Amino acid sequence: MALKIYTKTGDLGKTSLIGGTKVPKSHIRIDTYGTVDELNSHIGLVGDYFDEPQSRSILKEIQDRLFTIGSSLACDPDKEPLMKIPDLKEADIIMLEQEIDKMNEILPPMKFFVLPGGHVAVSTAHIARCVCRRAERCCVNMQEQEIFVDPLVIKYLNRLSDYLFVLSRFIAHHLGVSEIAWKPRV
Repeated sequence: MALKIYTKTGDLGKTSLIGGTKVPKSHIRIDTYGTVDELNSHIGLVGDYFDEPQSRSILKEIQDRLFTIGSSLACDPDKEPLMKIPDLKEADIIMLEQEIDKMNEILPPMKFFVLPGGHVAVSTAHIARCVCRRAERCCVNMQEQEIFVDPLVIKYLNRLSDYLFVLSRFIAHHLGVSEIAWKPRV
C-alpha cells in the first residue's frame, strides 16, 4: 500500500517542526523555510531553461544546499543537537564565490543597471535572485526576533543572490542575448 501524502494534521493551521514541536503555519520559521523551498523550485527552473553543463551541475549542488538549509530551518533548534541534520559549511560559500569569479572573468564589465529580461532563462535567474533575497530577509527577520538561525545560512543566501545575478548575466552572454540597460527617465 502506498503512503498517503496527506496527513490531515495541518487542517487546523498548525504544523510540526522536525523534532515534533507544533507551531502555527504562519510562524516566521515556516514562512522562511517555505521561501527557501520556493527558491529551490526556481533554481530547478533556471537549470531547465539553461542547459549549460557546468552551470547545471552547480545549480544541482545549490539545490542540495538549499535542502540542507531548509532542514536546518525546519528543525526545532532546542532539539537539533540531538538530531543528524546536515550542516552548511564555509566551503559552500567559497564555491559560490569561485563560480562568481569564473563567470566574471568571461563577462564584460557592467556599465549600467540591468533590467531582467531578454530571454526566459535570464528572467528566471532574476526571479530566483529575488526569491533568494526574500529568503535572506526572512532569515534576518528571524535573527532580529532572536529566533535561532545559523549565521552561515544568511551568509550563504547573501552570496547565492550575488551568484544568481552574475549567472543571469552569464546566461545572456552564453546565449548571445543583449543585456537590457536601464535608462532612467529624466
